[in-house]
Amino acid sequence: MTSTADPAPSRYGQLRAQLDTLTTEAFRSELADIDRKPTQEIARIMNGEDGTVPDAVAAELPRIAAAVDAAAERMARGGRLVYAGAGTAGRLGVLDASECPPTFNTDPEEVVGLIAGGPSAMVRSVEGAEDSKELAAADLDALGIGPDDTVVGISASGRTPYAIGAVEHARSLGALTVGLSCNAGSALAAAAEYGIEVVTGPELLTGSTRLKAGTAQKLVLNMISTITMIRLGKTYGNLMVDVRASNDKLRARSRRIVALATGAPDDEIEAALTATDGEVKNAILTILGGVDGPTAARLLAEADGHLRAALAAAGQS
Repeated sequence: MTSTADPAPSRYGQLRAQLDTLTTEAFRSELADIDRKPTQEIARIMNGEDGTVPDAVAAELPRIAAAVDAAAERMARGGRLVYAGAGTAGRLGVLDASECPPTFNTDPEEVVGLIAGGPSAMVRSVEGAEDSKELAAADLDALGIGPDDTVVGISASGRTPYAIGAVEHARSLGALTVGLSCNAGSALAAAAEYGIEVVTGPELLTGSTRLKAGTAQKLVLNMISTITMIRLGKTYGNLMVDVRASNDKLRARSRRIVALATGAPDDEIEAALTATDGEVKNAILTILGGVDGPTAARLLAEADGHLRAALAAAGQS
C-alpha cells in the first residue's frame, strides 16, 4: 500500500535539525528579555556584539590572502570576479560588485554580483530561489564562466543551495572557487578550493544573519575586491588613481588625488588632466615622469596599468 503522507513535515524536520547545528542559528537565552531593556542598553549590547566581528575575520586572514592572490592572478589574465549568494549574502555581493566601476574604473562585467532570484531580489524576497542549485548553474552559464574566472559563493549558514551550486558548477568549469560562510565545517567551504569560514557566533536576534554574519561578509568582500584591485595596479600607494570622474565630487577628488601624488600646483594639474582626457593615472605619469599624454598612455599599456612600473620605464626612456 502506497503512503499518502505529506513528506513536508519530514523534510522540514530535517532542515530544522540541520539549522539546530549552526552557530549562526543558536538561541541565546541571556538575551530572551532584550525587548524589555532600555534602547541605549540594547544599542550597547549590539555594539559589543559587532566589536567581536573583526577578530573573527582576523582568524581567516591567511585564507583570505591566498584566495585574493589566486583571484588577482586570474583577473590579470582577463578573468572576472563573480559573487553568488541569496538574500543578505547576495545583496552584499551585488553591493561590492557595483562599487568597483566608480572606485577602480572597472568594466561592469569584470566584477559581477549574482543574487538568487535576479535583480528584483535586491529589494523583494524571491521565494524558493535560494533552494535551487540549478538556478545558480544557469546564472553562471549565462555569464559563460571559464578557467580564468573566480566565483565566490556567499552564505552565512554555509548550506544555501544556490551558493553551493554556484561553487560546484563553477569548479566543474575550471574556474577558481571561494566559499565564504560564517559556520565552521560548512558544506560551502568544503565545495570550494578556498574555504573562508568567519565564525561570528549566535546573533543578537536568533538567526538574523544580516547582523554579525552580514558585517563579517561585508568586511571580507571589501578585502577581496580592494586587495585584488591593488594587486592589479588600480591604486598608487593608497590613492585611487583609476577612479572614474563621473560627477562633480569625483572630478574634484581626481584633482586632489593628482595633487597628493605629485605635489604639483593647480595649473599644472589642470594641464595634465586636459592632456590625458581626465585620466588620473595618466596625468600623474605626465607630471612625475615628464612625458606627454600619448607617451603616458603607451607606457601604462606596456605596464599593464601599473603606475609604478610605468614611472620606472619613463625614467629609463
